[in-house]
Amino acid sequence: MEHWQERVDLAAAFRWTARLNMHEGVANHFSLAVNDSGTQFLMNPNQVHFSRIRASDLLLIDANDPATLEGPNAPDPTAWGLHGGVHRACGHARCVMHVHSIFATVLACLEDSRLPPIDQNACTFFNRVVIDEDYGGLAFEDEGDRCAQLLTDPKQKVMVMGSHGVMVIGDTVADTFNRLYYFERAAETYIRALQTGMKLRRISDEIAEKTARELEQYPDQDARHLAELKAILDSEGSDYAA
Repeated sequence: MEHWQERVDLAAAFRWTARLNMHEGVANHFSLAVNDSGTQFLMNPNQVHFSRIRASDLLLIDANDPATLEGPNAPDPTAWGLHGGVHRACGHARCVMHVHSIFATVLACLEDSRLPPIDQNACTFFNRVVIDEDYGGLAFEDEGDRCAQLLTDPKQKVMVMGSHGVMVIGDTVADTFNRLYYFERAAETYIRALQTGMKLRRISDEIAEKTARELEQYPDQDARHLAELKAILDSEGSDYAA
């Protein structure tokens, strides 16, 4: 089967996202571009739980072929709309992960959905998040194209989707999953800090930007993170790589 290592990495990300309870039933989606233009991509099959997805289950989708939506292996139409729109418009979005994880979604429901730099994890995303303020319903093709138009700055690799959830993009599965994981952790810290009702400590813009750059250059953390998750799954006898 083509693109096997990419399939294995993506399947591992699905399994671990389910384990962290960052998915929502059978409604969320990950995709990974496999051609130079990014218009052909792997994606989870329609309405299969993340905890059961195997490498061999992943669909190979062509964002420029509407016939993809026909036949027994058609993807979820909202996944086609959102991920197809991003892969067609954003060549730098090689991997796209969209979830309704709890704390990122709480952040998306606030009138002010900005994530202030209150800790090191939050600094990771300083000036690197775009907020979609215009939720327009289910992410069919028009909504997907609209969201894709917000991802014009390659530095901004997280979209807080107002009243919806979060979308994270990256170069590889490891890069994107690592970013998704830490954004959810940062959002959780912020939401729990707000719940104390106490005044928050805010890191200066200068130090927040410095920290973000240092973390962007931190060697191989994303690859090591995913490798460790796969090692755990392997040790448990998981069939994710089947």
